[in-house]
Amino acid sequence: MELLKKGLEHNDIILVDTTLRDGEQTAGVVFSNQEKIRIARMLSEIGVHQLEVGIPVMGGNEKQVITDLAAMGLGSSLMAWNRANLSDIQQSLDCGIDAVAISISTSDIHIKNKLGSTREAVLESMVKATEFAKDHGVYISVNAEDASRTEFDFLVEFALAAKKAGADRLRYCDTVGVLDPFKTLDIISRLIEATDMHIEMHTHNDFGMATANALAGVKAGARFVGVTVNGLGERAGNAALEEVAMGLKHLFHKDQELKTQMFRELSEYVARASGRNLPAGKPIVGDNMFRHESGIHADGVIKFPGTYEVFSPEDVGLERQIVIGKHSGSRAIILKFLEYGINLSDEEATELLPMVRKATVEMKRPLFDKELVYIYEDYMHKKYEKGIDYAPVSTE
Repeated sequence: MELLKKGLEHNDIILVDTTLRDGEQTAGVVFSNQEKIRIARMLSEIGVHQLEVGIPVMGGNEKQVITDLAAMGLGSSLMAWNRANLSDIQQSLDCGIDAVAISISTSDIHIKNKLGSTREAVLESMVKATEFAKDHGVYISVNAEDASRTEFDFLVEFALAAKKAGADRLRYCDTVGVLDPFKTLDIISRLIEATDMHIEMHTHNDFGMATANALAGVKAGARFVGVTVNGLGERAGNAALEEVAMGLKHLFHKDQELKTQMFRELSEYVARASGRNLPAGKPIVGDNMFRHESGIHADGVIKFPGTYEVFSPEDVGLERQIVIGKHSGSRAIILKFLEYGINLSDEEATELLPMVRKATVEMKRPLFDKELVYIYEDYMHKKYEKGIDYAPVSTE
């Protein structure tokens, strides 16, 4: 809870990680209790303000691990997810968590086709549940499910009723990912003006705009952002923790003082636990973030990393790599051979370059160190035959 209190006191943007709830709702993903505990520990150590850790009403292992997490004394606030009924909330209270999310649909599409209910009944259920939670002294997020397809005036009515009943914030759920950043900026600005409430952005990635929409919400005045590690979540996933955090820091200049150096370690662990590979091209934490092959790019980053890197690889737990492939230039080859203790001349690098490019085209991939050395040794053998001495190279 300390991290949430500190963030609120300092007027920070509050990150709400839901990897252990919405992330685990990714089709086919199940975390063991041990994995949930380790992920929660890592998130708390990194400095994430609030963790949505699961759904206690599921009972069994789910309720037990939430209870165990609440007893660990983590610095992060721990939130449990609930439907808008008293029995769900009581199950959450039994676990000892300090925050509850009370979720109910607000769009007419959901109210009619999913709930078979009415707007009036939705409001009544939400208010009763919120008042019950307020009486027990926990932090309350009221979640407007499918908010992005909800008629605006009703959403305002819903938010004001939640505020009056004791809700601390409104979670604006782009449940099916239909927002765009321009629409988000407009709607969230108007919603804050109409309600004067803290708003949490909860965005999905169906059109590939979850992170952009989350940041647009912050631009509009939202104080809370829901995220998951690696963007796990229903269907195409949620806004990714690592993307939102680094976007806030480097694009919006809002430094959350997170231990971002742990991002790669966290992402790798969640990838293994979820059975979802971490793509090489994944923004922020993918292998390719700091791998340079193109001759112009490699030359630029060798001279000054800031030419093609917005932040340092060490900032997110990665290392810079110069890859030798089809698009490499002679400067990259010279640098690579320095790793082997060999100072190539400009002439040698220029003569090696066509041989390197030919090999990469034939293999349809960059070269491993030993393959590069074999090319070098073949090249030097030919020079030796012409009377030029050379020393064999070792990459051990």
